[in-house]
Amino acid sequence: MVAPNLSEWTLRYPDGAKKLFETLGSNYSPDYGMWTGGDYPVLNLVLYESNPILRMNMRILTLILLLAIQGGSIEAQKPDRPAVPILIELFTSEGCSSCPPADAWLQKMDSSQPIPGATLIVLSEHVDYWDHDGWKDPFSSPSMTERQNAYVHAFGLSSAYTPQVIVNGASELHLNNSQEMEDVFQKLASAARMPVTIGSLSVEGIAPAVLRAHVEIGNEVEKHGGDVYGAIALDRAESRVLRGENGGKQLTHVAVVIGMQKIGKLQKGRDFAVDFQSKLPSTLEPRNLRFVVFVQEPGQGKILGAAVRKPDL
Repeated sequence: MVAPNLSEWTLRYPDGAKKLFETLGSNYSPDYGMWTGGDYPVLNLVLYESNPILRMNMRILTLILLLAIQGGSIEAQKPDRPAVPILIELFTSEGCSSCPPADAWLQKMDSSQPIPGATLIVLSEHVDYWDHDGWKDPFSSPSMTERQNAYVHAFGLSSAYTPQVIVNGASELHLNNSQEMEDVFQKLASAARMPVTIGSLSVEGIAPAVLRAHVEIGNEVEKHGGDVYGAIALDRAESRVLRGENGGKQLTHVAVVIGMQKIGKLQKGRDFAVDFQSKLPSTLEPRNLRFVVFVQEPGQGKILGAAVRKPDL
């Protein structure tokens, strides 16, 4: 696949061009040439050295460009339909020097939403097995380590590692393999999903505040059973790492899970509805949270449906 001249492509696919440059950010300028690194020839991109995204693998940018081109070329041919939710789980740690580029990738995927026809629902799940190596991650949780270990068992892996990206509970994504990422996202963007709705989301009271949500799941067509999970996450988080592999760095994160629990069980062929509530930490700012609900096949299987919502404030 050969990328077109940038000016020609911009005229032909203005929506795709807008999405591309929103994704890359203002610190990029086009050179109208070609860059042949990675798995595909792509447009030469001149990067200012001050841009922190330099630490990301260029193949990730290649994927974004390919999806933008393909999305721009087919967008007008597709009838309007609801965006397909895709759940991306990143197992990460502030004690891991390989994790900041993956954290940056997840933030870009969340903010730019570059997959045509899909809504990416992201979760940063901080594990605790790095906490002994000089820095205790303030967002780490044994429950996230347990969740990752369940995937290790389900996928037949030898051990857990970070950063690890799991997509829809069924695919392990390697960020240095742009062809794999393209294949996985395009396949999932065209797949049917179980409808999950967070009808309302509010935070009430103080000391402690309580999050309340009404969740509905339609199951008339799918005829699947599954476990229903609710995850409370910080919309944005950051910390100054003082020691360990990332000592001296200011790290930022998106959708950091601070609590995940099973909130019900979906029966085959039956709809599901529940009023969920949970106490929040006293230090949490209600404007800085999001609530994610997803249905997962038993035994840490594939994700059948998902939704995300921020509080009604």
